[in-house]
Amino acid sequence: MRFRRKYKTPAVINHGVIPLNLVDIAFFLVMVIVALFVVEVPPKKAIMFVTLQYNVTYTIDDNSEQFDFYDYGPKDIATISFYMLVAIKVHAVIQECILDKINRYLQLSKPEQSKFNESGQLALFYLFSFIWGASILNAEEFTMNLTSFWKDYPFSRMLFQEKFFYICQIAYWLHALPELYFQEVQKEDIPRQLCYICLYITHISGAYILNLQHLGLILVVPHYLVEFIFHALRLFYFPDENMQKGFIIWALLFIMVRLLTLTVSVLTFGFGLARAESPGFSIADGNFNILPVRIGCLSAVCSTQAWMMWRFVNFQLKKWREHVKDQIPEKKPANPKKKRTKKEPGKQQPFCSDYICRGFLFSFLPPEESFRFFSSLQV
Repeated sequence: MRFRRKYKTPAVINHGVIPLNLVDIAFFLVMVIVALFVVEVPPKKAIMFVTLQYNVTYTIDDNSEQFDFYDYGPKDIATISFYMLVAIKVHAVIQECILDKINRYLQLSKPEQSKFNESGQLALFYLFSFIWGASILNAEEFTMNLTSFWKDYPFSRMLFQEKFFYICQIAYWLHALPELYFQEVQKEDIPRQLCYICLYITHISGAYILNLQHLGLILVVPHYLVEFIFHALRLFYFPDENMQKGFIIWALLFIMVRLLTLTVSVLTFGFGLARAESPGFSIADGNFNILPVRIGCLSAVCSTQAWMMWRFVNFQLKKWREHVKDQIPEKKPANPKKKRTKKEPGKQQPFCSDYICRGFLFSFLPPEESFRFFSSLQV
């Protein structure tokens, strides 16, 4: 009787197919949104995905010059989703055109490739965001006066660059969530990456919704600079592990930025907003200057900074212990002395009976042969 072979039907959707088609799906959705401008669709529904919403124009009476400001609202979700798809496409282009070629040249292991790809993507994003955020701070002159962080609060009106910066930041960190699965990140790295992604989304979205855009910019720009230095040094560390001197500069800057973040946050929430002229709570006006909100924001910032410092100290202590352990020479095990084994009582001693019997037999030999035999009996 013949047995029939069972053939398994291939899965239509599996882990290997989805990552390859994710970029194509994102590009297709982007093209569909762009095609809405060509097809006879109400322009407001198509523009809602691409351009910024809630535009408010002010005109000064003495001058005909107009100033455009922006507010936030539910329609920003559509804009964020569109730029989230754009971020997925840009992420794939950087991975295929830059990082994959470098990985083939360096021939790194799989865990090292995962960390190298992470640092490569984040280094480019941090550099771009730092330059963009610094230009906004320079244009609006936020850093010239510390009282601008709480004076004339709430800041319910944003400039185009300021709002677009926050929209792109939220879209980028939201796109990083599905990338954890599609990029086949190592299982041990998923909790760490998921933790800092959620922290970025929470803090940036909180600053955007609570009308603390000025404070968010002044805190995120130096933080991005420190993170860019760290990931850039990490990229050079994988090919050559001897390049560790730059991490000392990063460690000093890391501590300075943590102190700067705590100082500015305490001044803003503890003193500036607490002494504001018009404290109160109003969602329509965008005023969230009440004690529970201030305490919640300050505790969130302080707890995050404390958690980052705790991880930093543990990391440094771990590296220091490994360095000390490598410096201590390993002791060679001492050669055990050869001890004479005691004679076991059960065994027959060779020189007692055996050799005596042989000597008795050889006594009948000539003298020369007997001398040779007894001269060989030396212990």
